[in-house]
Amino acid sequence: MVEQVIQNIVDWITIAPPLGVYLLFFAIAYLENVVPPVPGDVLVVFGGYLVAEGVISFPILFASTVFASVFGFLTMYWLGYKWGVGIKNNGRSHFILKFIDYKYFRRGQLWMDKWGQWVIVSNRFLAGTRSVIALMAGVTHINLGFTAMNSLISSLLWNFVLIATGWYIKDNWKIVGKYLSTYGELVLILLIIAIVLRYFIKYRALKKRKARKE
Repeated sequence: MVEQVIQNIVDWITIAPPLGVYLLFFAIAYLENVVPPVPGDVLVVFGGYLVAEGVISFPILFASTVFASVFGFLTMYWLGYKWGVGIKNNGRSHFILKFIDYKYFRRGQLWMDKWGQWVIVSNRFLAGTRSVIALMAGVTHINLGFTAMNSLISSLLWNFVLIATGWYIKDNWKIVGKYLSTYGELVLILLIIAIVLRYFIKYRALKKRKARKE
């Protein structure tokens, strides 16, 4: 299914006029942040292949995909920001807090205040979690200026790697999709393990404290 979607988009790109090609890559890079199933990374690698073939310009492709990535991230940040305002204004009565204890929201806010900018710098490399990171950044209202700057740094680094990879491997660009998919799954698994391990350690420490009191 995903391979067919990628092939259809590639077909559109190959018949589009030059301006249309850049607009398509802009849309792909933007939507990849807003609609996670969009296979944006592998298509940006395809863009690197087109650069190697002399079909499109590296500076324009690079600038358009980076700008779109940041714009997409900030779109999700804005949605999270509005959502966060609703939580703060309604306090414990907000609908989402029927499923999540308010204290966890406060802890998440403190954690993002402390570590959030480092997460944002890394967000492009954390496949599968980008939209969630952007939403959480907005929900917790961390500094917009630093958030935009760090999102830009992350997008510059990641998109350069993708385009350079496509330029280097040329018509073998499709094989990158499999590696990116495996990489994304590995990142999610490691994050889940880290979260579970963290809560297990806290649970054990809490049990020990209770045992000492008894």
